[in-house]
Amino acid sequence: MNYKAVLEGLLFAAGDEGLSVRQLKSALDLDKDTIICLIDELKYDYEHTDRGIMLVEAKGIYHLATKPEHATYFQNLMESPHASKLSQAALETLAIIAYNQPITRMEIEDIRGVKSDRPVQTLVSRALIEEVGRKEAIGRPVMFGTSVDFLTYFGLRSIEELPPLPDNIDDSDVTEEADLFFSKLNSDINE
Repeated sequence: MNYKAVLEGLLFAAGDEGLSVRQLKSALDLDKDTIICLIDELKYDYEHTDRGIMLVEAKGIYHLATKPEHATYFQNLMESPHASKLSQAALETLAIIAYNQPITRMEIEDIRGVKSDRPVQTLVSRALIEEVGRKEAIGRPVMFGTSVDFLTYFGLRSIEELPPLPDNIDDSDVTEEADLFFSKLNSDINE
């Protein structure tokens, strides 16, 4: 078993949240010293080869990150218009936000029934949604709403121009109806 490769995959899958040594010990079922050795080897590999990513540690959490010397290229990517279509998960999340705003990530997940971190991040990075405040609840979670770019992207003058949803439908029907609308608009725009 190539544990270094598994470690790399785990760090990639963890994304921005990263993993602690304790979490890695649990996932790999290895002792702390072996985990530290694997981390050091992986870090060495990234530092001594021409790679676009590096292994970083902050407050005991390890995660993969892009190299700072490539920042200009990532900025160019973020500023360029996105020609790719939105994924089904992103469209579904966007529909939920559009029809239920302001809404928290947890409320989105309650409706979708799955984690929604990635779709929300995609929509924020494309400036289709934005933070519109914080909910007066424990932890004061961020509330999201659609942005002006959302209106522009879908050719709407205001949120009131969204097609009305039929009466007496549940959350899954809202998602299905809105998905159809956004999927059609998304494909029309990208053709």
